[in-house]
Amino acid sequence: MDITATDPIADLQQRFAHLLAQHQGIVLKVARGYCTQREDRSDLIQEISTQAWRAFPGFDPQRAQFSTWLYRIALNIAISQLRARELRRHYHSDVTLDDAQASVADKAEDSASLAQLNQLIHALPALDRALLLLHLDDCSHRQIGEVLGISASNAATRLHRLRQQLRSQFDPVPPTPTQRD
Repeated sequence: MDITATDPIADLQQRFAHLLAQHQGIVLKVARGYCTQREDRSDLIQEISTQAWRAFPGFDPQRAQFSTWLYRIALNIAISQLRARELRRHYHSDVTLDDAQASVADKAEDSASLAQLNQLIHALPALDRALLLLHLDDCSHRQIGEVLGISASNAATRLHRLRQQLRSQFDPVPPTPTQRD
């Protein structure tokens, strides 16, 4: 007897697996944005997937898009884990921030500018990091606001300031008046 045809849990699992596979890039981007080491990224990906599955029965496609819902879960978990790591580092002096940043980047992240961007992203406060990751995923200001729980205009303002800050760190020499034209 085929129980999957009548089993609502199997149907729920299939829907979730299909949606998660379609939006796996969200989970990977958040993990890469919040974890410098491969093992930490794998743990975060697993935790996001697990928590998203646990919350999936409450997902209502009438209230939010799956991608927005998944971003909320992924960012909440990533920020929670980041805070826990920072607390552990604070209370365990044998682990320093330099040790964590000294790990070798993935082969795909070998280019100097990508490594610099990743370093800048990791140095950002949690909200700015989430804002930048959503922006890099081409989310609108409205979508960013929905995910982060801020207004679209606040998202736009924060994003503008963040881009200026990052631009100045990538190119610390301001353009001369003739270069602006």
